[in-house]
Amino acid sequence: MKKRNIAIIAHVDHGKTTLVDEILKTSGMFRENEDVSNVSMDSNQIEKERGITILAKTTALDYKEHRINILDTPGHADFGGEVERIMNMVDGVVLVVDAYEGTMPQTRFVLKKAFEAKVKPIVVINKVDKPSARCSQVLDEILDLFIELGADDSQLDFKVVYASALNGTCSLSDDINTQTSGFEELLDLILSEIPSPNGEEKEVLQFQPALLDYNEFVGRIGIGRVQNGQIKVGQMVSCCRLDGSIKQFRVQKLFGFYGYNRIEIESAEAGDIIAVAGLSDISVGETLCEVGKEKPLPKLHIDEPTLQMTFGTNTSPFVGRDGKIVTARKIEERLNREMQKDVSLKVENYTNESFLVSGRGELHLGILIENMRREGFELEVSKPQVIIKEEDGIKMEPYEELQIDVPEEVVGSVIEQLGLRGAIMDSMSNIENQTRLIYTVPSRGLIGFSTIFMTLTKGYGIMSHSFKEYRPMTNVNVGERKLGVLVSMENGAATSYSIGNLEDRGIMFIEPATEVYEGMIIGECNRENDLAVNVVKGKNLSNVRASGSDHTVVLKRPRPISLEYALDYINSDELVEVTPNFVRLRKKILNTEERKKIDSRKKSVA
Repeated sequence: MKKRNIAIIAHVDHGKTTLVDEILKTSGMFRENEDVSNVSMDSNQIEKERGITILAKTTALDYKEHRINILDTPGHADFGGEVERIMNMVDGVVLVVDAYEGTMPQTRFVLKKAFEAKVKPIVVINKVDKPSARCSQVLDEILDLFIELGADDSQLDFKVVYASALNGTCSLSDDINTQTSGFEELLDLILSEIPSPNGEEKEVLQFQPALLDYNEFVGRIGIGRVQNGQIKVGQMVSCCRLDGSIKQFRVQKLFGFYGYNRIEIESAEAGDIIAVAGLSDISVGETLCEVGKEKPLPKLHIDEPTLQMTFGTNTSPFVGRDGKIVTARKIEERLNREMQKDVSLKVENYTNESFLVSGRGELHLGILIENMRREGFELEVSKPQVIIKEEDGIKMEPYEELQIDVPEEVVGSVIEQLGLRGAIMDSMSNIENQTRLIYTVPSRGLIGFSTIFMTLTKGYGIMSHSFKEYRPMTNVNVGERKLGVLVSMENGAATSYSIGNLEDRGIMFIEPATEVYEGMIIGECNRENDLAVNVVKGKNLSNVRASGSDHTVVLKRPRPISLEYALDYINSDELVEVTPNFVRLRKKILNTEERKKIDSRKKSVA
């Protein structure tokens, strides 16, 4: 059977995964009476909740006597390293672009990786059914981006499909009335435009893992493309390691992909995308060859982490109340297991009870924390910090390209905030009533910015960013919250009476009857300094006041604290306590008197 290997690439939320789901339905994979309403490439619970792809997914379908292997790639900048490695597995890409939003920072990032790998593009302009769709302008933007990124003549001669993945329709014309059900037009273009894999079945075996998975029974699994030759279950092969050494092992299992399933296979040949099990410590970029005929492929580039934070055992007075897994040994085992399948993650011992975890960004680490809390872990995590590198005695910090779309009336406030965070404006343009700003900004300037951004734009702003480069570090002091916090000085249950008396001091994070402890952050102060408060004090009862009158207090709704908000919000002297059912903010030093002494020492030094 002839083969085609393609990747679906796009900015986050432009409709990649929905498109893949619809293509699979078009291929005739499901029975006519089969319920496919809940079937999706995004199988992880967090992926379904957030509507984003976190891990690259591999699938395949049969269409007109061709096996089409499709890789659905993550759209968020934090998982961009996977996109880069996937380009070595495919011969073409389907670039999906939103018919209103147009090209975004991640569109640029993934497309640049595709052009560097010399793969052939097909463009899908998605969501054409939107009333705000502007197909012709978006097509011009895409062409400009292709030229800017140095596309060659064959890449500039790209075919365009106009689609509504949500409705399951597409057309070769931008006229909405020509949309037809199914994706035959796109599948036909994949067969005619994308070249077949160029490997030779009769050559010496070369297989290189570009992605990793992990299984308790077989250990690490390497996912990649057979570049040349054949591989069989039970075969002895040589693994050319990254350090130049060679290790021989027997292939324990081979897996292929079809539809939403991973299936066991007996053999694979050049051009097939497969998963190999048998070597417990196989790594991305190594090459599997025939024994005695070792010809390693060029090593794959793996993006270095840019952000780090400490994960520690929960040390709050509420430890063990909610989660079942609380020990440092269990946390270490879980982090090491995550490293088995995530090459962008690094874990080092920080102290006996905490670990320094480095990753590609706040979302990357935030999703790991979310997964751990759902598994029953209790832990405390610190404020994220960027990783500073030193080159020739000069401190270098990561910079990102930031693109912002905001209503015109809030542009001034957003520009002012970014100026305080060391951001440099590259361009400013208007689309209808929206203003698009493009900045180059230090990564640490973005820590904590999304919370402020959502407040400034009242939730109407769109912000996206991707790693650009390392530059010499500036002295701009960014990333710390300006306002202080309200900190509990007592243990117990919060009362309506106390919360009502404190509302003029700031915004509360808790409701009446919430259990609190000394050192727990219960609200945001409306001044720059922290304020220790008693939130458990009740109203003094007498023969004049009736106890029932306490219930007539009308309180403002507290600010909800999500995990992402908490990680964004805290300062360097604070921690986030994470348990299966609660996210609490707290000071590193819980004792009120001790904190006051340290603060007074800091002021005297300053």
